[in-house]
Amino acid sequence: MNKAKVYIKSFGCQMNKLDSNLVANAFLEAGFESAESATEADAVLVNTCSVRKHAEERVFSLLGHMKHLKQSRPATVVAVFGCMAQRLSSELKAHEAVNIVCGPGQIPKLVDMVRDAMDKHHISVAVAEDIRSRVTDENARALDDFEFTYDSANNNSASQAYVRIMRGCNNFCSYCIVPYVRGPEVSRRPGAVVEQIKKLADTGVKHVILLGQTVNSYRYETSAGSVGLAELLEMVSEIDGIEWISFVTGHPKDFDEKIFRAMASLPKVCPYLHMPAQSGSDRILKAMNRGYSCAEYLELVHKAKEIVPSIAVAGDFIVGFPGETDADFAATVELVKRAEYKNCFIFKYSPRPGTRSEGKMADDVSAEVKKQRNIELLAVQEQISRRMNESFAGQRVRVLVEGLSKKAHLNRAENNDCPQLIARAATDHIVVFNGPAELAGQFAEVKITKTSALTLFGQL
Repeated sequence: MNKAKVYIKSFGCQMNKLDSNLVANAFLEAGFESAESATEADAVLVNTCSVRKHAEERVFSLLGHMKHLKQSRPATVVAVFGCMAQRLSSELKAHEAVNIVCGPGQIPKLVDMVRDAMDKHHISVAVAEDIRSRVTDENARALDDFEFTYDSANNNSASQAYVRIMRGCNNFCSYCIVPYVRGPEVSRRPGAVVEQIKKLADTGVKHVILLGQTVNSYRYETSAGSVGLAELLEMVSEIDGIEWISFVTGHPKDFDEKIFRAMASLPKVCPYLHMPAQSGSDRILKAMNRGYSCAEYLELVHKAKEIVPSIAVAGDFIVGFPGETDADFAATVELVKRAEYKNCFIFKYSPRPGTRSEGKMADDVSAEVKKQRNIELLAVQEQISRRMNESFAGQRVRVLVEGLSKKAHLNRAENNDCPQLIARAATDHIVVFNGPAELAGQFAEVKITKTSALTLFGQL
């Protein structure tokens, strides 16, 4: 008897990449096979994101294709899970293509839900009725067990793995949907995190990336005292086999300086800090409910660079937030210049139903102005990245090789049949060089010979 095939399409952040990895492993363990495309799958699983409107539009577009596919393959089971499933459960349940709706806190149930749908051909929904209610001990244990059992190296790198150390968010930034779809902050037990990483290290994982919506808020009370992110970094650093430790994403509010001290004193902790600012205008930051001023944010960046001189900082910004004037945007440009980021992720404001800004603030910045500000801020950051990357020329950099680059075949003939590889430095810089494909998952030393705003190029 042929095994049922499952295809997973994932949208969104690192949290969703981790969830998709866990779900994929759970289905393989349950006897399913992985399908190369939706057209050959018996079950199509769509992991969704609600952070921006465009992400949800892409999901509905995919479901439109699934509706047509099911006309020729009516037995195909379509499951929508993740943040969008939590937010729009009723709408998705009513969609012609959808058989299953599953929230991010219910993903341990997905295998059984798909099997049930295949047998009984009915629609089922598993979401949190009150997403902001306290997570029950039973549900927390189920999620922890799911993480431990099915976590593995990431698909793009056999030596790298995401490890969730906390779930949810309590910050309620006025534009953000996350607290309403991921629930309240819950920090995982340190022992469970350490045990999970030890298991990953035994499989060959060398680099772990600790995940949290606001990862620096991690705190777990034990009989011996409180464990924060700094203490957890110390515990993970003691694990044999793990050589690099990163963490994302940090919130500037209430950032503990002990974290920087840990980064400086623990050789395994990568000197990379992703810390979104979102705006350089104090007026806009207040409207966003971010909880800090521009001056406080810059002070934090400077403190990080003072304690960890080799640190690379990345930022996030939203342009076109309600009420953002030319002066507000100019303040953002100035912040980007002063912070000197390695790189920035820049987004045009998108009102999210149910958030505070959507209900109380008019989306009064035109699409054209948002687009222009987005282009301008990207250009400013590109100049900074290009200038800062030039300092790497001639340096020797230790990198962890992820594998073949997307254009690995283009220059193979002129490089002694060694393909082009893509790797990352401890500062999260992308490094491209030619070398044997067998280096994938291994550390290598590369001399940087050329730089661009986005990439460092080198020789093994």
